[in-house]
Amino acid sequence: MQNRSISIIGRRAAWSIALTFAATTPALAQSRVVLPAGTVLLGRTTTALQSANAQVGQTFETNVEESIGVDEYTIIPAGSRIRGVVSAARPATRQQSGVIDVVFDRLTFSDGTSIAITGRLTSTDSAERRQIKADPNARVVLVGGRGGIGAAIAGAGTSGNTNNILAALGGMLSEGRNVDVPAGTPLAVELDRAVTLRGRGRRTADASTIYTAMEPVRAAQQALAQKNYYRGTPNGVLNDATRRALFQYQVDNGISATGNLDGRTAQTLGLSLSGGVSGGVTGPSLTSESATNLRRDADALVSPLRAELGVSSAGRLSANRAYTQGDLDLWFALSGFADNAAIYEQIVRSGGNQAATVLAGKALVNAARRVDSAMPTSRTSAQMQNEWTRVRRQLATIDVQ
Repeated sequence: MQNRSISIIGRRAAWSIALTFAATTPALAQSRVVLPAGTVLLGRTTTALQSANAQVGQTFETNVEESIGVDEYTIIPAGSRIRGVVSAARPATRQQSGVIDVVFDRLTFSDGTSIAITGRLTSTDSAERRQIKADPNARVVLVGGRGGIGAAIAGAGTSGNTNNILAALGGMLSEGRNVDVPAGTPLAVELDRAVTLRGRGRRTADASTIYTAMEPVRAAQQALAQKNYYRGTPNGVLNDATRRALFQYQVDNGISATGNLDGRTAQTLGLSLSGGVSGGVTGPSLTSESATNLRRDADALVSPLRAELGVSSAGRLSANRAYTQGDLDLWFALSGFADNAAIYEQIVRSGGNQAATVLAGKALVNAARRVDSAMPTSRTSAQMQNEWTRVRRQLATIDVQ
């Protein structure tokens, strides 16, 4: 949509944009789980939000589509809702764009129970989050005509007062268009203070599980330090420096950039976590983007090899060629590797079982080694060998040998 965007203003650091939770009933005091400050919660709007008719005090909801777990417990089931409230609004004029400022005041769980919250908006876009993180003055508001949610970034005054917001945005309001956020728009809220919630049943760790305990955090800090993302002491504290390192690592590796130590991030770092990678299985894995690139490049090698070997699309061998065992070994090995790379991509993208993903990576490496063994005994071209070397390098992350 061209008529909506988020601009960032204010004096609150990007890693402390707010959401404070307070339990409201004694019945929630069963299994207690802490969701730490800085955690990012993702949801999608269920109703439209437009500056042309928005009123201060108007409410809207974002739906939590994926259950949120901390360590081995589910704490926010899928289908829970975060209520937003319009705290400031101005429709567009001929000279200035429309503006909406929002806060969040309640979390309602899927079973109907709810708790009071206090929160502000942050961006779901990794490039914008990087800009927010670099700006010590951060407040997120919706501005019309900026080319998409979160497209414009600015820093300004301390207050959420409408006049202060407009003064801070200045020339960015010149489009003269209204905010138009349709239903289904992704929004993100970041916790300002730690909150204790009731654990709603044990869960099997998956891509959305958030790890907060000291040992997993320390392991992540050590892994991030080895990759030159974290420069602090590996102390097991999920502090701002650790979240910034996680965020930058996620951006660089094609993972949803939240700064959370979630299951997918832990998986790519090769962490062995309680309730996560189980049975002593540990090791790194490719990111979703890397797995897709690997599968595409492997597929791209199969057809040229078939052409070199004179194999028809129906699998018929050339009657005029004297094949060697090495030729056929390479054909079988490379075709099998391409199929295995497609399976591995599906496993990585599903993110459902970290231990299985690690084992799948080892199986894929074994398939690559069969190609390695067949390549020297075949009569394939130097170009094919060079292309395979390029594909092979993409496995360096998961091929520990």
